[in-house]
Amino acid sequence: MKPSQQSAVVHGVVGGLLAGAVVAAWFLAVDVLAGTPLETPARLGATLFDRPSAATGSTVALYTLLHFGVFAIVGGVTAWLLSVTGVNPGILLGVFFGICVLNGIHYVGLLLTSRELLTVLPWPHVVGANLAAGIALMSFLHHALGDDRPVGLGVLRYHPLIAEGLRVGLVGAVAVAAWFFLVDIVLGAPFRTPAALGSALLLGASSPEQVSMAPAVITGYTILHLITFAGIGIAFVAVARGIERLPSFAYLALLGAILLEAVTLPTLIVLGQWVLGMVSLWEIGLANVIAVAAMVWWVLRAHPALREQLRTEGLASTP
Repeated sequence: MKPSQQSAVVHGVVGGLLAGAVVAAWFLAVDVLAGTPLETPARLGATLFDRPSAATGSTVALYTLLHFGVFAIVGGVTAWLLSVTGVNPGILLGVFFGICVLNGIHYVGLLLTSRELLTVLPWPHVVGANLAAGIALMSFLHHALGDDRPVGLGVLRYHPLIAEGLRVGLVGAVAVAAWFFLVDIVLGAPFRTPAALGSALLLGASSPEQVSMAPAVITGYTILHLITFAGIGIAFVAVARGIERLPSFAYLALLGAILLEAVTLPTLIVLGQWVLGMVSLWEIGLANVIAVAAMVWWVLRAHPALREQLRTEGLASTP
């Protein structure tokens, strides 16, 4: 291993420990807010090490050592790979790393040890903690490795599709949020929709009586809402660029819209029939129509060639 790679690995171990501390702080805050400090490492440790009690200090200490050990190894390996490939450790890579890599390691590790561990932590908390850890790790490595390339949003100028997709996704997200806010105001229950969906996703609510109107629930769901539409926006722009290159690609756009509906409704059904009782199908259908219309308008506004192509093809197909 070259000296530069050895130095990168050392920085990676430190960055991994930092990422592990971010995850630990996340769940410590969750436990403190719930009035049960250290419950998460205690429950995970008790199940993982097959201990009869989840409240002992030794259980928490053993799990903490394992936790930081895993993150140190992951950080070291990641830094070595970055030094070998020359990939820029920026925030966007941190988002991908947290959501895909760290979550993958988490759940694969749990499946290999004990299936009971899968139910200990709500998945939104796991995703949020690993997302923060991924960003922390890549931000640290960017600084430690002396990379002079952009680390923040400036990196988007090298990825125009992602940059435009984020803008389009934001347009769709705001359109849907504005629609449901208007519906909730008319019904005399402001923020009813994000509270119901947030309670189902984040708190596991199984009935309208369990819906929480707490600002944290509404904010948490809003963040998930924005992240989801960010992905949809990027896919939407990719489809639009495909149509510019290949007109028949428009059929894929139609297929994408159908798949969006096919994903949305079953997801709500899985959350529970009570959610469909609070958020009716016509509200969801109109919300999707508004979102698609807003995103189409924004994309056509930014792509005059595509607008002219669709107008010309539309006239050519008219009998």
